[in-house]
Amino acid sequence: MERIYAPWRFEYITEDKIEGCVFCHIFENSNDDEKLGVVFRDKNCYVVMNKYPYTPGHMMVIPNFHTENIEDLDDEIWIDMSLRVKQATKMLKEVLNAEGVNIGMNLSKAAGAGIAEHVHYHLVPRWGGDTNFITTIGNTRVYPVDFHKLYKKLCENSGKYFV
Repeated sequence: MERIYAPWRFEYITEDKIEGCVFCHIFENSNDDEKLGVVFRDKNCYVVMNKYPYTPGHMMVIPNFHTENIEDLDDEIWIDMSLRVKQATKMLKEVLNAEGVNIGMNLSKAAGAGIAEHVHYHLVPRWGGDTNFITTIGNTRVYPVDFHKLYKKLCENSGKYFV
């Protein structure tokens, strides 16, 4: 039997589990932004690194208002979220040299949402040749960069993009 060791996953299995909505927990705990991976906050939404990314730099834009329906969001919140998506896209392209960015929302469990009770945008940076056979045949993802180093790099540059 082959074994792949991922010691960084130990934190996930031993840390305290969040009760209730994870995204509301992040919103309500601004003193823990570094631990929670928050890159930017404003009065309507925040930008956070995905703790379990599809690719390195995978971020989410999340409204401070808890709802599973985008139609329940005030227009001001929706516009602010859209602006943050635009700014985050620029940051991913310039800071991480992303050649492309997948942007989207999965609305409801039926649409594939992992956290369906609180709407959120995904921004997934992409590079030519960044996918390979290991995910398909090994059911494994390979990340070429440490999460915390990447988080610090994005935070250091966030002031240039989120205005």
